Amino acid sequence: MIRYILRKLGYGLAVMLGIVFVVFFLFNILPVDPARMTQGQRADVQSLQAVRKEFGLDKPIPVQFAYYLNDLSPIGIHARTVEEQQRYHYATLIPISSERVIALKWPYLRRSYQTRKDVASLLLGVIPNTLVLATTAMLFAIVIGVFLGVLSAVHQNTWIDRFSIAFSTLGISAPSFFAGIIIAWIFGFVLNKYTGLNMSGSLYSYDPFKGEVITWKNLILPMVTLGLRPLAIIVQLTRSAMLDVLDQDYIRTARAKGLNEQSVIYRHALKNALNPVITAIANWFASLLAGSFFVEYVFGYNGLGKATVDALEMSDFPVVMGSILFIAFIFVVINILVDVVYVWIDPRVKLS
Repeated sequence: MIRYILRKLGYGLAVMLGIVFVVFFLFNILPVDPARMTQGQRADVQSLQAVRKEFGLDKPIPVQFAYYLNDLSPIGIHARTVEEQQRYHYATLIPISSERVIALKWPYLRRSYQTRKDVASLLLGVIPNTLVLATTAMLFAIVIGVFLGVLSAVHQNTWIDRFSIAFSTLGISAPSFFAGIIIAWIFGFVLNKYTGLNMSGSLYSYDPFKGEVITWKNLILPMVTLGLRPLAIIVQLTRSAMLDVLDQDYIRTARAKGLNEQSVIYRHALKNALNPVITAIANWFASLLAGSFFVEYVFGYNGLGKATVDALEMSDFPVVMGSILFIAFIFVVINILVDVVYVWIDPRVKLS
């Protein structure tokens, strides 16, 4: 198992290196001058040169990429200066000269072009909001999706089955940004006096007497919108897998032994039908972090997606690149965890 996990970690590292390469060069070939964006169109040459030097934009692209990899790597080569220590917060591993050391540190995502603040700090301020949104949306999709899928398979060719199929088809067909606009308009505007929900708002709001408070009702509409498509996928996958499993010999044997129907369905059939559903859940959870970009923007929800879109509008590339790398990292970690969970869920799956 350890060798298997180490091999998967090696594959994940190779994927992350490829993503870093693509993301870095993609943003560096865009016809946008970050120095001009931060200083304005009337900035003088000296000011633009100073900004480019501050962010390392005056160096050739290959050199910039090498420095960027050194910043992202948890083990890098850094100068023995107070400025470097304050910037990277590194721990010295091996001194290689009187001026340089091999150091251990957290990946450094650099600073925002617009605010000059550390990108990691900016992202950590909004990532918890997005994680709460994605987690609640996924839980909503899993609970409702698995329930409807099992119900549809057990009552095949009835009105329950037809309703579940129609509902899942509608959910798959509706893009998140379109569904978000419709849901916000209906439940946040037309039916506002009945639902009490707002068309826009973030998880945290400011109260003049209590300070910053959690406003859970602002999570409901974005959660439903974000969870709608994975819910539809889970319904169809669960229904299809359950129909296959219910035709197996061991299910007929379990029924012949006199086990009650609920035990047959949930203890024997559902457990063995969960493999494709687990794959969908894992992939969709990571996808929800990326899909939240549109949903957060529609609902004005202050999370990773909204912060990234705002940064992209201002050509604040370090923030955009940092958020993309974070989402890619989540994808890699979740895929590794899913492969491990497979073995625990289904003993028929072999590591070889």
